[in-house]
Parts: sequence; structure tokens; C-alpha cells
Amino acid sequence: MIPSTRPYLPPLERYQRMVAEIWDRRWLTNHGYFLQSFETRIAKYFDLPYATVVNSGTTGLLMALEALPHGSEIITTPFSYVATTSSITWQGLKPVFADIEPDALTLDPEEVRKKITPRTSAVLATHVFGNPCDVEALEALAQEANLTLIFDAAHCFGTEYNGQSVLKRGDVSILSFHATKVFHTIGGGMITARTQEVKEAMDRKRNFGHVGQNDFKGRGINGKMDEFQAAMGLLNLEVAEELVAKRRSQWSYYRDGLKDAFDLMTLRDERGFNGAYFPIFLPPHFHAEEVKSRAMEKGMELRRYFYPSLNTLGFSETCPIAEDRAKRVLCLPMFHDMETREQDAVMDFLRNQ
Repeated sequence: MIPSTRPYLPPLERYQRMVAEIWDRRWLTNHGYFLQSFETRIAKYFDLPYATVVNSGTTGLLMALEALPHGSEIITTPFSYVATTSSITWQGLKPVFADIEPDALTLDPEEVRKKITPRTSAVLATHVFGNPCDVEALEALAQEANLTLIFDAAHCFGTEYNGQSVLKRGDVSILSFHATKVFHTIGGGMITARTQEVKEAMDRKRNFGHVGQNDFKGRGINGKMDEFQAAMGLLNLEVAEELVAKRRSQWSYYRDGLKDAFDLMTLRDERGFNGAYFPIFLPPHFHAEEVKSRAMEKGMELRRYFYPSLNTLGFSETCPIAEDRAKRVLCLPMFHDMETREQDAVMDFLRNQ
């Protein structure tokens, strides 16, 4: 079986030694020793002034959205994982969908402009499959309309844009450390912060709003990462550059083998791309679910990611480009120890459809 993904795991004996330290300290959560170390190192890794580590990327989205006016409109993308939209509705906000760019697959700034109303308070854009949005256009638009710009950067560990981490763009970015990502902490995520004030606010929000043992400021949630996850993060951070380099190599191998057979995503900055996912777009006369089923019979797990287009989940807007791409997309297997012979088998199968 060739799975759609498989998480990298560090040497078991090293993780066991860290678990033994956790046992000795008996400090399992609430900003423990490993968490403090991991949070400091991950911010330094991305050259960020501040970062708040949380228990999931979705929690990070909820926390970033929490400060926005209740009931206001958030312009967002239909081509993303469902958590992007769910986070908006969970906070009592209204998602308004703008269509995507057909090749880069990211939110189209001109479509965003058309959706702005007096009720709009923010734009929540996803860097799709690790491919950055048109950040300059979105930043200019957000500044012009006085909107908060939030980037769902769940796929962007190791993604750079114009020579620096894409996490530095916009007002705030949220990264996922889920086990399916290039870099993981079993489960978890991170919120960027440009100022100490925002950092302190995010730290309060992840800990129920505590500013003291019996004192609270603002609304909070239990968003804390535990020591076991932080320990995994510390070990995986040691090989993070290797993980990204391997994924980029696998991505290039797929690209070279399939560029003449299928429509592929256009990269905004190929040198800075992290190779997180490799989507292909089937010809319109193909049926993605049938191809996926035939692949599974051959022992290959392809994924319809992202499907369906989120605007079709009980919302009224139509987004023809996103709907078309969602119907035709298949993401190919990628994981750290995937071998070229396995990639060859996937490509041979696809070419013979």
C-alpha cells in the first residue's frame, strides 16, 4: 500500500528519553519546559519576533478571529480545508466566498474587491498546498479598505516568498503542525504575532484568558500544547530542513514526470516552495472518484483534496473556478521516506487512465 501520507518520526530512543524527563518533572501541560523551549526555537527558526504555539491550527484560526466584530463578514476562499470556513462560523462571523485564481489556486484579489461591503471586517486567505497567495495585492487591498488580513498558512512550514518566510506577511498567520504536514508535533499549530501586545493577547486566549491564577482578561479557550507534542516538535525541528528538502525533491520528480499529462498548479515562487502537496487536475471527462477508487484497488491512496468547494456546503455564492478545480483535483502520495519507484508506480497508473 502506498498511503497518501505518512508522518516522519524521530528515533524512538530519543523521544523516549524526553518522555522520561516529562515523567520526572510531572509537568504535562500549562506552558511546560519543552513547550517554552519549542516556542522559542520555532520563532527563531522562522525569524519571527513572536509566536504562540497552540494545540491545533484550527484553534489558532479561532483565536485569530475571536477579536473581530460579532456578525461581521469575512471574505474567504472556497478552495481550502473545511476548518477555514468552520472557524469563521464558530465565531459567529459570516463567510463570504470569493473565487480563486485558476492556476495558482489562491484567493483572487480582484474577486475579493468585488465582495467588500461596509460589514466586511477581514480577509481570511489560504496559501493553498504551500503555494503563497498574491500577498502584495491582498495586503494593499486590506490596507486600502482597513481590513484585517489573516493567512491560513496551515501548509506553509518552510515556504518562503521573495526570500523570507511567508509567515511574515499579513496581520497574522496560522500554521498547522498536524501529523499529516511536512513538519509535525503529532498535533498542534502556531500563530504569528508582530508585536508583544498581540503575543500577550494570544497567550491569554490559549489559556482561558488567564492573566493570573484567579484573574482573567477577555475571552479564552483551552488552546495549550502539551509537553509530549512539544518534545516531538523539538526533535523534528532538528531535521526540518531535511524534511522540506526531501519534499521539494519529490515534488520536482512528480512535476517532471507529469507536466505533459495533466494540468498542474502554477507556483508563485518556485525557489521558496516547500513541496507540501502535489495536486493534479484531471481532464473534465474524467471522474475523480472513479480514478481514486481504481488507484485504491492498485494499492495507491490518492486524495480529493480540496473537495468539495466550500461555497457549496449550504452557502448561496457560486465560485465557478473553485468548483471546477475541486471536482477535478487529486493529490498524489507524498511522505518523507517515499521512494522513486513508488512515485513511478503512481505516475504509471495515472498515465494509463
